[in-house]
Amino acid sequence: MAGRSISLSELKAQADRLYWLETRPQEGGRTTLVSMKRGETPEDLLPSTVGVGTRVHEYGGGAYDVSSCQRVVFSDRKSGAVQLRENDGTLVSLASSTDCAYADFSFDATGTGVFCVREDHRSGGEPRAAIVWLDRERECVLVEGDDFYAAPRPAPGNGHLAWISWNHPDMPWDATQLTVAPLTWEDFRPRTGASRILAGEASRCSSVDPVWESADTLLVSLDTPGAWHPCRFTVTGEAGPEFLPDPEGETGFPHWVFGQSSLRVLPDGRILAQIVRDGLSHTALLAGRHWQICPQIETAQAPVLFGDALAWITAAPDAPPAVVIGKNSRIIRQAFDFPEGITSEDCAHPEPFAYPSTGGAIAHALYYAPVNRHRTLGPTEKPPLVVMAHGGPTGRASSAFSFKVQWWTSRGFAVLDVNYRGSTGFGRRYREALNGEWGVTDVEDCVAGVHHAVAHGLADPARCVIRGSSAGGLTVLMALATSDVFAAGCSLYGVTDLRALAEETHKFESRYLDRLIGPYPEQEALYLERSPLTHVARITAPLLFLHGDLDKVVPLDQAKAMHHALQELGRASALHVYEGESHGFRQEQTLRDSFTRELAFYQQVFGQNQV
Repeated sequence: MAGRSISLSELKAQADRLYWLETRPQEGGRTTLVSMKRGETPEDLLPSTVGVGTRVHEYGGGAYDVSSCQRVVFSDRKSGAVQLRENDGTLVSLASSTDCAYADFSFDATGTGVFCVREDHRSGGEPRAAIVWLDRERECVLVEGDDFYAAPRPAPGNGHLAWISWNHPDMPWDATQLTVAPLTWEDFRPRTGASRILAGEASRCSSVDPVWESADTLLVSLDTPGAWHPCRFTVTGEAGPEFLPDPEGETGFPHWVFGQSSLRVLPDGRILAQIVRDGLSHTALLAGRHWQICPQIETAQAPVLFGDALAWITAAPDAPPAVVIGKNSRIIRQAFDFPEGITSEDCAHPEPFAYPSTGGAIAHALYYAPVNRHRTLGPTEKPPLVVMAHGGPTGRASSAFSFKVQWWTSRGFAVLDVNYRGSTGFGRRYREALNGEWGVTDVEDCVAGVHHAVAHGLADPARCVIRGSSAGGLTVLMALATSDVFAAGCSLYGVTDLRALAEETHKFESRYLDRLIGPYPEQEALYLERSPLTHVARITAPLLFLHGDLDKVVPLDQAKAMHHALQELGRASALHVYEGESHGFRQEQTLRDSFTRELAFYQQVFGQNQV
């Protein structure tokens, strides 16, 4: 399926057109912009030589926007240049600077210029952040001074500008400031007046996903109640936030990438929200004083209004992602087709899984039983178990269709996708439970999940393996070093040396470890203790390392050092490097090879153990 699947993201609507991004492994992982006019078929809007993307914060997102008159602004992934696509298809360069990267675009009300976040690499050292305004002739710096900015959103009518900012050592889910400033315009150029902090000045809190409800009211998800909940600010008054009715879950997403949307305002004033309950995402509509779940809408981002119907990208566990419209979910574009003989009946469904962990804590996971209509386990056989540790570590296991889940369940494996303490979707207290405990609490929750699954007859205790990418790779390695429940493990571009990570990683995460581990270098001894590289001698289970040679988030040297140390001890360790891949795999051949290589690795381990 690797060469036949595309990924769909960042759905937008303007007038009679839908827009979305498609990432295509068969085109070397290029991301292009696709549009569909009502009543017509989808079409690519950009030449095949152009890839949409941005390297701001390395993880990108928010690399395009569409104006009310259907002009498109986007960032070119390779060059970082910002371009404007006119309605006739002409591409025009906006006044962006070289050695800078841009993201999180929002057109002004006239559609002639855009507000965005700029990351300036011209001076060396850490790049400097600012909110700027671009048109064909000028680049105007509007806001600067903080370490990070996100979500510059002009109010309807261009009367105000709202944005989010934060500073080292905080991450955006630790503490941000939500700020608004009046806008004035001279010679078609915006200027910001005296700004006012709406949230985050008097107390530490996190604001995410701001969206204007009107020219004077702003909606945002704010976590002062203990979890991200939607609230309303009136920017022309002094009153504090007015929280909307309790969604009985968490709205908002951790700001790893730009362009996320958990709240949407409909023309009639009703509000849509994405709500996470028990690890599962739901779309809900606020009607009166109650949130009503929309069961027919399975998506991970808030739907958009397209004419008199809603449109969204589906995120069902048993169907390909697709751009759909309306109550009947009419498919406009589908990420792939199932192979012949495969249907939704062959797909595993997630079961929310809460279980006891260390210290009296309750941890969470999604459990998938193996599913294959053509082959079954023996009558008394328990399935082998793949435990997955998500990245971040401030992230969440998603219930949407995933090849990395279905690949295993269709081959007779059960999957336990762990939302260890530190994951989002369960409130601030759960999220902060990993502070100072990375490499300990997450590992304990993965191990406890195995014990719970085995105790309930859901897995074969002799055939449990663990895999994880990025931060999840560290969890994999520490789990193998501190427990004996896993027969093998796979680290995909995972962290092995925390000291090197603290010294080498990019600006966005350069102080992330201050919360997860402690200040560096003051607590260097603790960094050594939590680094898998320190505990090589304790790892006896076979290990597979998969890494890209262009990874700037977790450099390849991290995997090489761990692999070579294991080899020197005579341990079973394999390392495979993928050329042209960075942090996360995009290319068709890489996707094909990495899955088949990992499966063969586990099969060899199980065969050697005569299981």
